[in-house]
Amino acid sequence: MIHPHQPRVIVITGASAGVGRATARMFAKTERAQIGLIARGRESLEGAKREIESLGGRAIILPCDVADADAVEAAAATMEREAGPIEVWVNDAMTSVFAFVKDTTPAEFKRVTEVCYLGYVNGTLAALKRMLPRNRGHIIQVGSALAYRGIPLQAAYCASKHAIQGFMDSLRAELIHENSRVVVTMVQMPALNTPQFDWCKSKLPNQAQPVPPIFQPEIAAEAIVFASKNRRREIYVGSSTVIAIIGNKLLPGLGDWYLGKTGVKSQQTSKKVDPARPDNLYEPVAGDPGAHGSFDDRASSRSPQLWTNLHRDWIAAGFLTVAAVLLSAFLHSARNERGSSH
Repeated sequence: MIHPHQPRVIVITGASAGVGRATARMFAKTERAQIGLIARGRESLEGAKREIESLGGRAIILPCDVADADAVEAAAATMEREAGPIEVWVNDAMTSVFAFVKDTTPAEFKRVTEVCYLGYVNGTLAALKRMLPRNRGHIIQVGSALAYRGIPLQAAYCASKHAIQGFMDSLRAELIHENSRVVVTMVQMPALNTPQFDWCKSKLPNQAQPVPPIFQPEIAAEAIVFASKNRRREIYVGSSTVIAIIGNKLLPGLGDWYLGKTGVKSQQTSKKVDPARPDNLYEPVAGDPGAHGSFDDRASSRSPQLWTNLHRDWIAAGFLTVAAVLLSAFLHSARNERGSSH
């Protein structure tokens, strides 16, 4: 058994930047966790390690490509050998190609799928191999509103998120069948200010951007850390995610029309982009961008919707308490009225 005060052992894929980097920092800051960092770029992994250790956590660098199942399995084995049983596994690694479907090659579709879908499968299998025999652990898939509602210019990425959603449905049912205590959660994200828009491959004339409203990656990290401690099937982050998912279920045709009219322009700034700039589709981009992208001036650091979601049990308890007090007062008043009528 794990000592209750021993730091948890956590593995995060895509940990060198964006949501993965912000999540690693939050685990270190809030609980001094031991964190395995999986990504391809050693320079950015070293930067993440320094940040984690400055916040009181312990970082173990596990450089690998999540598309390589054997490499992911080896990373998991190394983590357990150096830190102990993995208690939380967060799948977050991603890449994308910003382009129309007609301009995206079969090789590019294959690569995005290998990273964004099969990379999650590889991570999940490595985690299950260790968690199922112990009958405990949390596996968290970093999803997106795009797991339900595809948008133009990101067909490969959207398809991968849809695939993860189907994969999770199957996995949940199997865990229920086996009465397993392993918890699997998918956290559906809104548009986030991460470096992906600067280093993902793009065939667009202008700089790619997240579709507003934009949130800082720390909002995503808060939801992931919460998911690692609670049994939730899914967590929606941001009101825009709620609107996109529910709206697509109710009026998918309207979503097609709206995105067809607005989705191409809303994903590009007015700034021209160099088509020859480095991208991370096949190799990591040099440097250490950290967690944030280039949209700090437009990104929100708060989400009232997420706060309400994460505290829904307290809110429900508060409503029930108020309702009970009002009902008690009403019944007391009614008894008094009946007594005074005699």
